[in-house]
Formats: sequence, structure tokens, C-alpha cells
Amino acid sequence: MAKLKMKKIELIAMLTDSKKIIELLQRRGVVEISRNDDEELENTNVAAVVGEFEKFRSTAAQALEIIDTHAPEKVGLADMFSGKTEVEKHEFGREAMQMEKVMSAANEIIRNQKSIDEAAAAEAQLEIKCDMLDSWLPLDVPLNFRGTATTSAYIGTLPYQISAEELEAQLPGQCSVEVVSGSKEQTNLFILCSKGVYDEAGDILRKMTFASLSESVGKTPSELLEGYKQEIQELEKKSVAARSDIEKLAENRKQLRFVIDYLQMRKEKYDALSGLGFTETTFVLTGYIPEKYAESLKKEIEAKYTASITFTDPSDDEDVPVLLENSRFSAPVEGITKMYAMPSKGDVDPTPVMSFFYYLFFGMMLSDAGYGLLMVIGTTIALKKFKLESSMKKTLTMFRNCGVSTVFWGALFGSWFGDIVQVVSEQFFDKKIGSIALWFEPLTDPVKLLLVSFGLGILHLLLGVAVAFKMTWDTGKKLDAVFDALPIYLIVIGVAPIGAGMFISVPSLLTKTGLYMLIAGVALLVLTAGRTSKSIFGKFFGGLYALYNTATGYLGDILSYSRLLALGLATGSIASVINLIGTMPENKIVKLILLIVVFVVGHTANLAINLLGAYVHTDRLQFVELFSKFYTGGGREFAPLTVNTKYIKFKEENTND
Repeated sequence: MAKLKMKKIELIAMLTDSKKIIELLQRRGVVEISRNDDEELENTNVAAVVGEFEKFRSTAAQALEIIDTHAPEKVGLADMFSGKTEVEKHEFGREAMQMEKVMSAANEIIRNQKSIDEAAAAEAQLEIKCDMLDSWLPLDVPLNFRGTATTSAYIGTLPYQISAEELEAQLPGQCSVEVVSGSKEQTNLFILCSKGVYDEAGDILRKMTFASLSESVGKTPSELLEGYKQEIQELEKKSVAARSDIEKLAENRKQLRFVIDYLQMRKEKYDALSGLGFTETTFVLTGYIPEKYAESLKKEIEAKYTASITFTDPSDDEDVPVLLENSRFSAPVEGITKMYAMPSKGDVDPTPVMSFFYYLFFGMMLSDAGYGLLMVIGTTIALKKFKLESSMKKTLTMFRNCGVSTVFWGALFGSWFGDIVQVVSEQFFDKKIGSIALWFEPLTDPVKLLLVSFGLGILHLLLGVAVAFKMTWDTGKKLDAVFDALPIYLIVIGVAPIGAGMFISVPSLLTKTGLYMLIAGVALLVLTAGRTSKSIFGKFFGGLYALYNTATGYLGDILSYSRLLALGLATGSIASVINLIGTMPENKIVKLILLIVVFVVGHTANLAINLLGAYVHTDRLQFVELFSKFYTGGGREFAPLTVNTKYIKFKEENTND
């Protein structure tokens, strides 16, 4: 339905024109290049060149990340939606000439960041040393002090709490103990002994798990601490200077973004060259192109270069890529299809099939006209005011259409930010007004909404069966198409009035008609579903098995549409509770202030939560209920050689070397 027909392209041109032709194809973005598999043609190895481009691009990207960390760019709401920066041809060439200068700035930025990182690591080590010295500050001798001419000293730690008296009692008599500091976990000690008992005292201390300090600098703890603090200050100055340099170099932000995209383009161009086949004087390019672009591209290339281009239909066993093209109404939900899977060769594009019901179900689940109005206004402003990328434009258009549907359903159900109209009228103007619903209020008649949900669900399912019917019919299996679809229609439509009779009064004529349709559908299904089997028993039991699957499968599918009721009621109920909370005070001034605050905060949260819920469950109804009836998926998305940039886009053609 909406899959563009693909042609296989073969282009033969002069070797001297290879880069220019690849650049032209990259700008056009309509050809997916296949790798050369002709053994008679040579391939070119561009790994080294591509590696260099990737290396430079990585450097530029790292520098840009550093700038964004230390000197973040102020980004407004308009900037978030403005998309890529447009670049003129002459500007592109000028910026390309500045690449060497920009890369020099990038390397300088990285060097400064390395200095900051090294300083931070050194500071961390010094901070640890300072923390360790805090407990030794009362000691007034150097930490490497080992004694005098007649004495020897031990400076160290025991891994438990002990007093000077307790330790002196265990050491030889000519030893003096000073507890520098202590805690339950350890005791820091200064022990001074005469040289005659030094070794004996050492043996005793080792048995007590004494650990000596291994400090080589002849300074007291306070002197060492002061030195460490000075080193930390110097490192901080170094870091500040490096950050200042980075902030100054942030003026290269725009140029770095250009270089990143420029190198990405160069890399992809040379990747494409690696897929070509070469002779001594020519090159051969093969790939896929949508048929609608084939002739115009051929004319353009043959007008500029000496080249021969032929188009052929791909064979049945080729892995042909898929490109979708839909109407303005359906195109916004192409992303939903891609999220599930691209169509395979035998599939139709489900996007136009599901688009109407996607918008319909989304609006029914959100079902508040006030919320829908906000969606429509917000997305319309964004679409009109900002220069959006294609994907973002489609997404916002989808939510705008969903917003229109939400306004429609909200008006039918009388929900405008819940029951805010009735609340304001009664609480502030002492005037009660009734329902403003154009149809009915779900909170007062949920059964009707449930039946509407089931009815729309049945239509949704039968649409899927109809698509499956057409796909089978188009393959020439017309009898199979009828036998696969007709029983389902008879059974589902026949059951509908019977099931509805459990909730409401249904005319006996409809019930009887439904019963006859149900019987006819069951008989037809049992008689035809097992037709592929060769034995009579196989045909019969195959039919019974198909009947069981149909009954349980479609019953479960139809019940799934009760989520339309559940989410619709949830949105309206929560909105009404929010309004109720805002009008709890008796004083009207206080009530007005509280209502405004609760209204803004509460309805914002309710919109966000139920917007997500509506999105997720609408997707589910398409993926599980609709797609299961006809859609296989598994196709490969068309991936043309194109200008795959992140920050810039081009107003006009350009070439680069």
C-alpha cells in the first residue's frame, strides 16, 4: 500500500569521478549501496583512512563534551526544537579550511582536562594524607625520629585501645610511653627506650602487632600538614587555570560541532568507496533506489559525468530494503510501525490501515477536551515556530492529531479538565449546571462506554481480517481468502448482539439474526479450516481446533478493548478528584487560590501520566490485536548513503575533498 517500489541500480563511471559521484549520492540520499561481490573487480582498502577520520572525530567529540561540562551552553526552549544549524555552501568550505586550527584547540582542551584530572587525583591522595596526619598533630618531633645518642624511639600504632601505663607495664623498665591519640580502633604511640633495651622492647611490640610509621621526611606532623595544604592549594590553582583555559576555548564550540559532522561525512563517504568495484579506469556501484527517484538521478549523473546507469527489478531471493511513504494523515504514525517491525516482502504497510484507529483510540483513552486542547495548541505552535527535523516533526504531528481526537472524545463525554466548568459555576457563582456532554458521561453510564469500546474493537479486528483477506486474494488464492475471512466475520458479528444482550436490551430480530450468523460461521469454519489435511478426521478435528482458537483468541482480543473504558474513566475520575481537592476550603478567596495551585499542578501531572498510558496502550492495541491478524514484519529499513550529521544541515549542494 505505502511501500515504495525498489529498483536495483548499477552505475559504471570513470574512476577519476568516483569521489565526486559518491558525494553527489550522499547529498541526494536516495541510494543504498551494496558491497561489491564481483570477484573480477577489485576492492579498495580504506580502513586506514577511515581510522584516521574516526580518531580525529573522537578527539573533537571528546573536546566538545569537555566544553559542555565546564562551560555549558545556555539552551532555551526554542533551541531545543530548532533542529540542526543550516550551513551555506560557502560557509561549509570556509569552516573546512579551519579544521587544523580547530583540532589544535581540541587537543589543547583535552590537555587541560588531563591536567584537571591529574590534579584532582593528586589532591585526593594529599587529602588522605592530611586526614591521617590529624591524629598525629600533638606529636612535636619529626615522624622519622629514631632517637638520640643514648635512646631509640618507636613511632607507630597498635590496632586497639591501650593506655600509656598499661603498655609501660609490658615493656622493659627503661621505656617511656606517650599516647599521641587514641580511639577504640587504634592507639597512636611515641615510645622512647634506652639503647640497651631497644631490641627487647621491639620484640614485645611486634608480638602486640605494633605497626611503625614509614615516614622518610624529617618534619613534624604539623609541618607536613602545612606542606600538604600548600601542595593542595597549588593543585587547585592549576585546576582553576586549566578550567579558565577551557572556558576561553569554548568559543570553538560551533567549529567543533562542524568538525564532528564533517569527519562523519568523510568517514561515511570512504566507507561507501570501500563497497565499490574497481577496474584500472572505471568503478562499478550497485545498490537499491526507490523507483520514483531513479530517472531523475540518472539524468543528473549522466549530465555531469561520463557514466552508464541501469535499473532492474530485484529478484525474489534478494534482501530488498523497505522505504515507507504515506499520506499526511498516516505518515506521522510511521514511527509506530517501525517500532514494531518494518514490513517484509509479503506484507503491506500497516501504517495507513492503523492510523485512523490509532488517533481514535488515543483520544478515547485520554478523553479530556481540555487536555486535548493543550496538546493541539502546544504542538501547533512548535510545528509553526520551530525548524524541526523530519522525525521530530512527524512525532509532534502525531500528537497534534491525537490531541484533535482527544478534544472530540472529551467534548462527547463532557470532560473539560474534568468537571471544572460545573465546579467553578457551583462553587464561585452559586449556580448548578448539568452535564455539558454532547453524548453521555462515562462516569454515570460506564456500561455504554464499555459497549462502545467493544464495538470499536470489533471493527478494529475485522479491519485486520479484511487486510488479510485482500493479501491472500491478491496472491490468487481467492477461495482460501474467503474461507479464512468469512467465518470470522459471521462468528464475530453474530456474537456481538448476543453479547450486548447481557448488558442492554437488544431487539429480538438482531439477536436471532446474530444467532443464525454464529451458527453459519461455526459450521463454515469447522468444515473449511482443516481443508489442507488429507484425511477426513484431520479435516474435522482441524476445524474443531480452529473453532477453539477462534473462540478463545477473538474473545480475548475483544476483551482487551475494555482498556479504552478503563483509561478513559481513569483520566476523568482523577481530573474530578483534583478539582474536588481544590475546592475543599470554605472561604472563597482561599478556595480560589488553592484551586488555581491544585489545578495547575494536579492537571499537569494527570496529563503527563495518562498521556503516557494512552500512548502505551494504543500501541499495544495495534501491535497485539490488529497486527496479529495480517502482519508478519521482519523487513529491513532502507539505509541510503546520506549526509548523516548531528549538528548541521545544508541549504544547498556542497562538495568536499
